[in-house]
Amino acid sequence: MKHASEQAAGFWTPRPASLDGVLSRLDNLSRKPELMLQRELAHARALKPYLEGGAGRLVAPLEQEVELASLYLFCDYYPDDGQLTLIEQLRDVITEYIPEEERQWLYPLKHSYLDVLKPVSPPKSDQDLVLQSLADGTRLVLPGGDFVKEFAADRPLLTRVIHDPHTQELDRAVWAGCGIAVSQVDAEALLDITSEWRREMEVTTGSFALGEWKEFAKRFGYMILWALAQRRMAALVDAVVHIGYRNPNGQPYLYAVALYDHHEHRFFTDVLSEMSELHAENPASEATQRVEGDRPLVRQWVQQEDDRLVARLTLTAFQLIVECDSPQRLDHIKHRLAASLGFSLHFRGETLVPPTRQLSVAELMSDEPPTLVVTPEEDRMLLNQFLEKAYLEWLDQPHLALSGQTPRHAAATATLRGKIGELIDDMEQHDPGRRRFGKPAFSYNRLRAHVGLEELPE
Repeated sequence: MKHASEQAAGFWTPRPASLDGVLSRLDNLSRKPELMLQRELAHARALKPYLEGGAGRLVAPLEQEVELASLYLFCDYYPDDGQLTLIEQLRDVITEYIPEEERQWLYPLKHSYLDVLKPVSPPKSDQDLVLQSLADGTRLVLPGGDFVKEFAADRPLLTRVIHDPHTQELDRAVWAGCGIAVSQVDAEALLDITSEWRREMEVTTGSFALGEWKEFAKRFGYMILWALAQRRMAALVDAVVHIGYRNPNGQPYLYAVALYDHHEHRFFTDVLSEMSELHAENPASEATQRVEGDRPLVRQWVQQEDDRLVARLTLTAFQLIVECDSPQRLDHIKHRLAASLGFSLHFRGETLVPPTRQLSVAELMSDEPPTLVVTPEEDRMLLNQFLEKAYLEWLDQPHLALSGQTPRHAAATATLRGKIGELIDDMEQHDPGRRRFGKPAFSYNRLRAHVGLEELPE
């Protein structure tokens, strides 16, 4: 299964002009006011997975899936209001002349069904194509053409074919106009999923008489479309989970960020230094742990995998900033911190949102997980959104460095006003944006303005 929602590739095939004509008549008939509801119900049944639970907002059906749903309406669907099928209505119409070359397709259409067919030999444009059903082994011979250059012997086709009424050869058929090429693994999965649903139906109904494959596919062939939709959605989820976000320098982009307040710098330093998965970045000696009076040095620890930096922890005088390459890694580190530091940690917020980016078809079709490069502009926007929310909420949260008062309330006291300025200066000096793109991601003058401090030049 490829890491994509496009693990299947749609294709189009030519149809005889007379077959096109009768399909056009069936389409026009289905659009009559008295039949529009049944048309909508048929499409809703065939494309059900895309219409439930908002899945259609994540992945849309291929054009060929929509066309196969229309063919289900024309050829297989029995209206639930007691009306005749479209083929029966067109067959019995007496108010409109239908040429015999079109009418002769009605019986083959009525007995056609959706199937998963595999080329028996390598497709060649100048030769007929022999296909075999992976479900029941039925062999069919179809006309070739330039379009078969897109086919491969190891890629089965989910399609509908129609017996050619111009010949007595039972294995001769024509293309219904479209289909979807899938991998051998996906083809087998489509049939396995459909067979499982079939067994569930038999157990639920208590009837084991759903017939042979042809009969089952005629009545419930839309379930193969359901299975395809399920596979595509699963592939999309897999693709999203495995996206590799990268900085322009090729290193993992640390978009999962958590922010904590603390008041025990030495304790935190000791605990973080003992975590085996972390190693100190530019480690400071014990003799230089404190500079500039009582202000502790900023300490940093990083985690690496395959020579790639996947996590960074920055410990300042008042904050702990945790940056990771995925929500899963951040969650793991958070649990480690909670177990080791307990109530010394004061959680201020987190962001798990990666950049919003639409994957290209090439990225979706790749056998490798997609890799997306995050620009400094995107990085600054995401980091700004997170810090703005976290720091504006910080103004109204009790802080240990302020004797348990909130920064907004503490600003009204002369004794704590200077401490608030010190806290904000520390935040600004160690804003994660300085390391990432050379300048703070957030304007700290906004905090100063909220608490009535003088703004500083930016």
